[in-house]
Amino acid sequence: MKAVHFGAGNIGRGFIGALLSRAGYEVVFADVNEAVISELNKRGEYTVTIASVEGGQEHVTGVRGLHSSEDEAALIEEIATADLVTTAVGPAILKFIAPTLAKGLQQRAANDKPLDVIACENAIRATSTLKEYTKDLIPDDEWAAIIEATGFADAAVDRIVPNQKNEDILAVSVEPFFEWVVEKPSLKGANTSIEGVTYVDDLIPFIERKLFTVNTGHALAAYFGYAKSLTTIKEAMEDTEVKEKVQAGLNETKQVLVQAYGFDQSEHEAYIQKIIRRFENPYLSDDIVRVGRGPIRKLGFNDRLIKPARMLADQGQTPTVLLEVIEAALHFDVADDTESQELQKLIKEKGKKAALVQVTGLEADHPIIQVLT
Repeated sequence: MKAVHFGAGNIGRGFIGALLSRAGYEVVFADVNEAVISELNKRGEYTVTIASVEGGQEHVTGVRGLHSSEDEAALIEEIATADLVTTAVGPAILKFIAPTLAKGLQQRAANDKPLDVIACENAIRATSTLKEYTKDLIPDDEWAAIIEATGFADAAVDRIVPNQKNEDILAVSVEPFFEWVVEKPSLKGANTSIEGVTYVDDLIPFIERKLFTVNTGHALAAYFGYAKSLTTIKEAMEDTEVKEKVQAGLNETKQVLVQAYGFDQSEHEAYIQKIIRRFENPYLSDDIVRVGRGPIRKLGFNDRLIKPARMLADQGQTPTVLLEVIEAALHFDVADDTESQELQKLIKEKGKKAALVQVTGLEADHPIIQVLT
């Protein structure tokens, strides 16, 4: 079994690539980082360290690399003969890998061996997005044949990789916890029993459980921590007031999830506490500014702050802490964050209400806008 994985960064090596290697796949990493690709080909292995009190290391073998732009012809050939294609490149980069994927799919068209594509990105239905980018590059008649043998399965992924500087360019540290959930009905190949992957029939409840708990929780810690001039998520979680805000905000998202998807209340509370312990992990001292980056995206209609707040309002409940963190996000003013500066400019030029309407996609008379302005 062979997997082509786009993205040889810390998540690619420390999470997706490591799991696939453990499951017996040969992993071909595609990336533009020439130094990383060179070392992968020189060694064919690397080490993943578990960032926890218990520690531990995992030796990842059976890996190699291709420069995704300089070695495109070879990469297309690898896709044409692969069993699985995965990504961990960031949602904004998917459109740039679609042309290579499209060429790989076209080259394998004569081969009736099925292929699955799974985008492992921190975004809702990223695989569906990649599918549309790819489809747009292939003539309709060719696409009809390709899609018969190609599964595009959406996924939800979760693993924190701390900021790190390692002497070994391939070494990577990751937290012990991970979750990789894949929508099984969309798969067409033999990728239905990868150890460590949870297969589900409907991904949406799990996407939103993760989004409204991990991502919302991270945003709560970051924006409330930033307001108190704290520098790391660990420091934020050590601050009693911030931690109480995080817990209270996640209690609000718990109401949304339990009512919308029928999650067991006590089981979800246990999940919340597990997430909070992850934020408190002393080996995962993430920078508040890094976590808070991109406030315009994070204030989007379907993202981690606005969506649970509006769902709670639709359920007849009044969001409290969620509205407070939305307000805090409006004050996230970081000089080297483009979205932060764009948001500050928007507020200054158009006023708070117009800025909120523009970035959140809510109507001007929506209760959330009314309360905040």
